[in-house]
Amino acid sequence: MSAPPAWAQDPVHLVVKDHHFSPDHFTVPAGTRFLIMLDNQDDTTDEFESYDLKFEKIVVPGSTITVHAGPLHPGTYKFFDDYHPDQATGTVTVTQEP
Repeated sequence: MSAPPAWAQDPVHLVVKDHHFSPDHFTVPAGTRFLIMLDNQDDTTDEFESYDLKFEKIVVPGSTITVHAGPLHPGTYKFFDDYHPDQATGTVTVTQEP
């Protein structure tokens, strides 16, 4: 029986404001699970979604949600706001640890 995947040290904090993510890119190590904490500072509801990461979450104005993700193989994974897909987009780069 193998050990469960390790957790990345700190949660990834994202903000969605004016239908844009900040930061719109972050990096995590391969093979780890990680938390994304998304704070919706828009006046409208947003939908935090990723086909690559297999999640879809509704985020009402003024709220913060937490998404558990990983472990992932090295590569680049996309996320977006499904209600504003031409404005709010971002990527996660997963790197192999040396």
